[in-house]
Amino acid sequence: MELPGLLLLVTGFLRSNCAAGVGQCSLEEFPCTADGVHHPSSSSCVSLSVVCDGQPDCQNGADERPEKCGGAKPKSCRSSEFSCSNGRCVPHSWRCDHYRDCEDGSDEDNCSQNECEVNNGGCSHICLDRPLGFVCDCPPGMRLLQDTHCEEVDPCLDADVCDQLCVQSSGSLTCGCEEGYQETSESGRCLSTGDATGLVFSSSAEIGWMSSSGSDQRKISDSTGAAGPLAASIANGAIYWSNPEHTGVYRLSLADGDQTPAVLFEGTRGIVGLAVDWVHELLYWTSNHTRALHVSSLNGSEQHGALITGLTQPAAVAVQPLLRLLFWADGGVSPRIECSSLDGMDRKALVTSIIRNPVSISLDIPRGLLYWADSGLHTISRIRYDGQHRKMVVESNGYLDEPFGLAVFEDRVYWSDHLTGSICSADKHNGRSLRVTQNAGTRSPAGLLIYHPLIQPTVLLLCWRRSDTAASSSLPSFGDAALKESQDPLVPSAHTHTQTDKNGACIDLSL
Repeated sequence: MELPGLLLLVTGFLRSNCAAGVGQCSLEEFPCTADGVHHPSSSSCVSLSVVCDGQPDCQNGADERPEKCGGAKPKSCRSSEFSCSNGRCVPHSWRCDHYRDCEDGSDEDNCSQNECEVNNGGCSHICLDRPLGFVCDCPPGMRLLQDTHCEEVDPCLDADVCDQLCVQSSGSLTCGCEEGYQETSESGRCLSTGDATGLVFSSSAEIGWMSSSGSDQRKISDSTGAAGPLAASIANGAIYWSNPEHTGVYRLSLADGDQTPAVLFEGTRGIVGLAVDWVHELLYWTSNHTRALHVSSLNGSEQHGALITGLTQPAAVAVQPLLRLLFWADGGVSPRIECSSLDGMDRKALVTSIIRNPVSISLDIPRGLLYWADSGLHTISRIRYDGQHRKMVVESNGYLDEPFGLAVFEDRVYWSDHLTGSICSADKHNGRSLRVTQNAGTRSPAGLLIYHPLIQPTVLLLCWRRSDTAASSSLPSFGDAALKESQDPLVPSAHTHTQTDKNGACIDLSL
């Protein structure tokens, strides 16, 4: 057999197995566990996670039959996929490539037509018809990802050398630091000035404090059963925490001499995520009991109804009040990271692929990036607020088996790990320079936060990552509806000062 024919045969074998899943499946009663559907030819089971998910994983479609799925409507294919006649989804790039990727061969039907006329061929921007199939393309200043989607080229995030501010001009990058930070001798690095940086963590034994290097540690509170999420209002000197097994949220004032914790409110079980809006003085939390995201006043006097509902396995929550953005993580059968405006409007999915079990999120406010820890993939990744420029920062290193807390400050990303009982940190750009602090006498550190005034700024300096030829830029587009209790911080007022240079490079938004 000639080499091209052999390659085609091998490619076809691999792709057919990839597309078809595990092979013929049966719905008869076999000695199989409750975790799947029996596969008679290999004496194995198809996982229940793929049964009735809208995509046949058996060649005969047994895992998607109506009698098995209760007549559930199959899930539609993504815009980047082609829908076979039998409901299977395959990549658009497999359409009309002279190989039957659909079991029914429907991906090779009507190949003389212009595929770009249907849903733009699944391309996010430009679809170019070819004598054989089509290709996606991008406008100038953008690049193609995963064959179908375009992403804006960002030289600053591509180089990833600036801790905070970054401006491209004449083909070179200039790094800078926000007010309250000073640039070190190492180019691009920014370290805070003034107050010492502290890490506050929760565990099953205590609420504790430690220096960023781990050399100094002390106990804040003897509260037992506190191994849950943490949040803080730095200006008020208050820490908030909860425990999924308890029915409320607790508050501890660091300014009080006795530091006795108080119940902020009760009546909500399964709280797994907490976040403080320090501008509008609101507290957001997620509950795996209600499967929703909630909000209340920071003093607990007023609780609103569920803001975001229908979550499968809610986890962490984070807020950027200066941009009126709310972020949360959701696990379960369809893991994802989403965002909305502070009032829950304009909901948008940021991460839906290559994600398994997101357990914590944290914001790098100076750079406009969201970091998340995935306990299923054992990774820490980051993405821009608009869902672009994804990058995996830390891979499994022996200290990411059961991550829980996550925080980003200066040039480092910090996390807690249940399994090793450690609090770790690494370079936030590339995951290098790993530091591990073993907390002797502390079991299973959970919630983690940075306690420093600069972590909750009231001034937002945005330096656009644009070349000197770019005319302007804009903030991510979200809803303008304001919360009843507060004024939109982005609306110019007597307390707002805005400055731009001649290239529209930087904007200073002050409350």
